[in-house]
Amino acid sequence: MNLTGIARLLLKRYAREVESWCGREEEVQRELLCRMLGEGAKTQFGQRHGFKELVLLPTPADTAAEYAAKVPLRDYEGFRADVMKMIEGEKDVLWPGECRSFAQSSGTTGGRSKYIPVTNTGLKQNHYKGASCSVALYLKSNPESRMFAGKGLVLGGSFANNVIEVRKGTVIGDLSATLIQRIYPLANLFRVPDKHTALLEDWEVKLPLLSRKAAAANITNISGVPSWMMRVILKVLEITGASSLKEVWPNLEVFFHGGISFAPYRAEYEALCEGLDMHWSEVYNASEGYFAVSDNSGHPGMILLVDAGVYYEFLPLGSEVPVGIGEVEVGKIYELIVSTVNGLWRYRTGDTVRIESLAPVRVTVAGRTKSYINAFGEELMEDNAERALAEACRLSDSSVHNYTVAPVYAHGSERGRHQWLIEWKKTPASVEEFAAVLDTQLRALNSDYDAKRSHDIFLEGPEVVSVNEGTFDGWLSRSGSGKLGGQRKVPRLSNTREIADSILSSLEEK
Repeated sequence: MNLTGIARLLLKRYAREVESWCGREEEVQRELLCRMLGEGAKTQFGQRHGFKELVLLPTPADTAAEYAAKVPLRDYEGFRADVMKMIEGEKDVLWPGECRSFAQSSGTTGGRSKYIPVTNTGLKQNHYKGASCSVALYLKSNPESRMFAGKGLVLGGSFANNVIEVRKGTVIGDLSATLIQRIYPLANLFRVPDKHTALLEDWEVKLPLLSRKAAAANITNISGVPSWMMRVILKVLEITGASSLKEVWPNLEVFFHGGISFAPYRAEYEALCEGLDMHWSEVYNASEGYFAVSDNSGHPGMILLVDAGVYYEFLPLGSEVPVGIGEVEVGKIYELIVSTVNGLWRYRTGDTVRIESLAPVRVTVAGRTKSYINAFGEELMEDNAERALAEACRLSDSSVHNYTVAPVYAHGSERGRHQWLIEWKKTPASVEEFAAVLDTQLRALNSDYDAKRSHDIFLEGPEVVSVNEGTFDGWLSRSGSGKLGGQRKVPRLSNTREIADSILSSLEEK
């Protein structure tokens, strides 16, 4: 039964709403902020920062200006104490009422994980609305779509977490697990796998089980992180003995992808989907919120969702003063600051975005404000790498002069991995044993890395490549990277292989 026509009618209002924002982004954003502050005034955070007085100002423009003046920018550490009170059951802390769901993410210096509140309001006004907008815009741009003539393969995580004690009724884990757990029951008729399978913690059990169920279904659309989905697809092909997805899912038409860059995976996906009329629809969703969707128009960037429970500010690189959505410039890169109905107020996401157009406001994710690798959804930060490396050196009685890390992307049956190019001061007795210790330390420090390393399903252990003395200094001199003296520094972590391949090429030339 093809229910695409019905779905198109039900979702049409979301496409119209997105279109209605065009040229009105600043007005829509300020009105949203006033509504959010009205709710926030009922909270401990709002009382501390005078939200009640902010909403009584004469105009939304006055409210936005005074909000920026009164509430300082914060990263996660500025919210950690309040979030822990929410986890313990305290009400009206950052958002009205009690919050029972928290998305676990990594990447902070002060703790192994971040716990992002996921409120009922956030689910309804942001996460589910964002997903609805994405599908609505896809259906609008593809009138021949038969997406709801079959099922969607939706990958999700689990509620496994590293919190010692969680009170009954509160869940902490992957955001995707909460979205699957709380989704409208009717939606389960159009998705694979079933909820029980989708929420399994052990990927060694989960991967073959969900792959078998997916292989037996009429899949028309897939959604997930490209690296995770690739592992599932390869397992499906292994189970069925097929050489391409057209043999397994002849009606597959779209991949809704996000979380990491699709560029390194695109060629392999296109090869696997040869013969299918495939569409690739990018979304910008994170634990902190669902921020942008593709309108499938071919225009660079994704449309920013300006009335979906998130108020945006944009911090020019090198500046300390953010600007509003009405002041951004095409082509410029900004750090993204968000205030959300999940209770984050002027929160520094750490993401940088490039403005691609103004009406509508389209963005592309430019990277992070800190050195990191997120090639497989592992969110490995420089702080994690430095600490793990130091401990591995201590345990192996070795020391490092210089290093850089780059991803080696999965290809075919080979899984991805991190490649560490290390110039030693004191070489360990066994480089292989050093790599194993380094891996153990990284897993202890970073929960996302640990999850991707589980059973070697998505990410293999690190590969350590020893390079000769003087390699990095020589590369810096030849490439012109860095500055002389103490300012000279090799980039530690990179999401691409540009630096690592350049260094390896220079060694081959020698």
